[in-house]
Amino acid sequence: MLPIILRRLALSVPLLVIVSAITFVLESFVPGDPARTLLGINATQEQYDALRAAMHLDQPVAVQYWLYLRDLLQGDLGSSLFSGESVLGLIGQRLPVTLALVTGGTVLATIVGVVLGVYSATRGRFSRRAFDILSLLGSAVPNFWIALLLVAVFAVKFAVFPATGYTPFTESPGQWAAGLVLPVISLAIGGVAFISKVTRDAMLSTLSLDHIRTLRASGIRPASIIWKHALRGCGLPVVTTIGLMMITFIPGTILVENVFTLPGLGTTVVDATNQHDLPVVQGLTITFTVMVIVVNLLVDILYSFLNPKVRTE
Repeated sequence: MLPIILRRLALSVPLLVIVSAITFVLESFVPGDPARTLLGINATQEQYDALRAAMHLDQPVAVQYWLYLRDLLQGDLGSSLFSGESVLGLIGQRLPVTLALVTGGTVLATIVGVVLGVYSATRGRFSRRAFDILSLLGSAVPNFWIALLLVAVFAVKFAVFPATGYTPFTESPGQWAAGLVLPVISLAIGGVAFISKVTRDAMLSTLSLDHIRTLRASGIRPASIIWKHALRGCGLPVVTTIGLMMITFIPGTILVENVFTLPGLGTTVVDATNQHDLPVVQGLTITFTVMVIVVNLLVDILYSFLNPKVRTE
């Protein structure tokens, strides 16, 4: 297990460098000048040139990236060009919100998706057709539209959950959970459709195998065959789908957080991009990349438990 983890971590280092370099180059093409924005229109040319030199904006993009990479290797993500706040501290404040959304959406999508997939696989042809239609609709509807619909129904009309805002868990666990219900649901619905369809297809294939027929002939209870034996045989494709869904939830939080006004990484990256705050954008890009690497690593670890042959590859 340890060699697999070390190999995956070693491969992730070049990925982080490539992603940060691409982001740095693309951000240089975004219209706007941070120095001019900070000083305003009344600043003199001398003040403008001095600030650009202090921020290294007068250097070529390659030189700017090298200076950034040098500080990054020392564990310094820099500071916001506008607020002066440490990027690492800013990420530490906003990361729990995004992690709560991604984790909650993944757990909800997994539980509901697997249950629906198993139910569809063990029912008749009509229920499977209806399930296919519902699954297609669930995967086609964008999550920001679902978020607006949930706000209109459960926050405005019935006032069951708050429409916007975020309460830290340390202040009030109840309000924290209530504020995450609608965002988590809006994020998870697309994942439910995808996971349930993959589970249904994998379950149908597994239920037709010889060892499942043998278990039925031996008098094993149908519930035990489905949930204990057949579902385990579906583990690899289902785990793969859950990992992919979790990765898509990471950028999906950008829209959801903006709809519900949550102080997470999604709203931060939108604000930083609009302000051309390059250190914050770079820090958030690296954070998102690390989150994707961690998810892939978790999937690899689950693979090794479900299929011991993976450990020898």
